[in-house]
Order: sequence, then structure tokens, then C-alpha cells
Amino acid sequence: MQENWEFGRLVRQWRDRVAPEAVGVPTGRRRRASGLRREELAALAGISTDYLTRLEQGRATAPSAQVVEALAQALRLPDTQRDLLYRLAGHAAPGPDVVPARVTPSVQRLLDRLANTPVAVYDATWTLVRANAPYDALMGETSTWHGIERNAIWRNLLGPGNRTEHTAQEQAEHEARLVADLCLTASRYPADRALRGLIDKLADASSRFAELWDSDAPPPLPDTSKRKVIDHPAVGRITLDCDTLIVAVDDLRIMVYTAEPGTADAERLALAVVLGTQAFVE
Repeated sequence: MQENWEFGRLVRQWRDRVAPEAVGVPTGRRRRASGLRREELAALAGISTDYLTRLEQGRATAPSAQVVEALAQALRLPDTQRDLLYRLAGHAAPGPDVVPARVTPSVQRLLDRLANTPVAVYDATWTLVRANAPYDALMGETSTWHGIERNAIWRNLLGPGNRTEHTAQEQAEHEARLVADLCLTASRYPADRALRGLIDKLADASSRFAELWDSDAPPPLPDTSKRKVIDHPAVGRITLDCDTLIVAVDDLRIMVYTAEPGTADAERLALAVVLGTQAFVE
């Protein structure tokens, strides 16, 4: 179809225009490509290189709205180009009744200023939207997570979790906060089918989620700033401050990990970031 070919042509054209440094992709000395390599864009968007190849060549059927949004995010497209990509894929651009997963230019400028600090951005369903290289170095590679694997509630209740150490009580309270926040999100976006599908999947797969979802008990108090212990495989345990910043208009949650300057934890964090980002370049 003509739309498939045009979709692929634009993705390929825009990929060639994106400077790797602008999207947090490390570059080695021997790099010749000025834009993003195909495998780099695929990793940023959370899709396979083979699928991206078929999309760019017009050989794949129209991608899902989730894939379109992931590509628009990875390519840092402005709203007009993002909406065009949606139309070419046969979708309407998301409206106000859909959970936003858009990193706006102003939020992106904030992330760029934190380029050397571990940062993860979640939407209102606690699905990972963006994680920078220092975060992956600290917590483990996130580009291989697909679909529901990118959801923090699923990862805490059913998946492998992450490198954060919790006591049993801390873990229970953390789960309760996540589910309580998802309840609030569901009340704000009652028409979002993807959100309803996520809730149904979690309820079917996790009795703990179903219990928390139906509970009348008040959730634990919000925990927007908390010290966390990260068990890093190369440098050991690191105690960090984890601050969650809420971007109200865009309904995003930005988690930032820092250490007090001049401490052993700051040294271990710096080493973990260096080791991780070196591994990504290789």
C-alpha cells in the first residue's frame, strides 16, 4: 500500500536526521553514520531491527498505535510530524481521553540537563516511556522490554522486578501505591481501551493486584522522595535518593536517582554509570 511505503520513507528520512547524541546514544570513534543506525532506532523504540527494516521498506502491515508512538518518541518528532505518522499508519492521533505517553519538548529539555543522572520516565499507567543510559547502567538494560514488560506494576507483581532492595513491608506498600495510582488514572481516562486492557490483564494474572484493586483500605501515603538501596552486580550495594517528579499537565512520572556528593555511594554510582555506558558502546 502507498501509505505503508510513505510511512517507511518518512521514518527512514527522519532517522537519518537524528543526531545520536541528541537521543542519548553513545558514539564510538569509528562511527561514520551521522544519523541513527537502524538497530539504534529499533532499540530506542523497543521493537526488533527486523520489524523496523520491514516498516522502512514498506513490507510490514500498518503498525500498532503503540509502535507509532514509540517511534515518534525515539525520533523526537514534533506534534505535526507525529500526527502525520499516526495518519499514515491508519490511526487517529491520541486525544485527551487517552493516557498521554508523550515526552514534550519542555520535558525533554529537562531530561537533557540530567543526561549524566539515572532517570526513568513513566506514563500514568506506570508504563516506561523513556530511560536514559545512566538508568540502564544502574538498573539493567530496558530496551529489550516489550509490551507489558515495560509496566512497573506488572514487573513488581509478576515480573522480575529490578535491582532495588525492599523489605517485605516496603514491597507491599510500594505495590499498594502503584495500584492506587493506577485506580486514579483509570478514573481520569475511562474511555482509554488500552488502559482497560492493562487492568484486565493484571487482574487475570495477579491475585495480589485484584486484591489491591478491590480493596477499600486507604493506600499508603505518597512516597515521592525515598532512599533506595540498589544491588548492582558490578559495584555492589548503592544507597541513593530516588525522587519522583510529577508533570501534571502531561501526566508523567519522572524518577531521578542521585547520591550525596563526596560519599562512597556517589563514587559507586559514578562507577556503575561508567561501566554500563561503556558496555553499551561496545
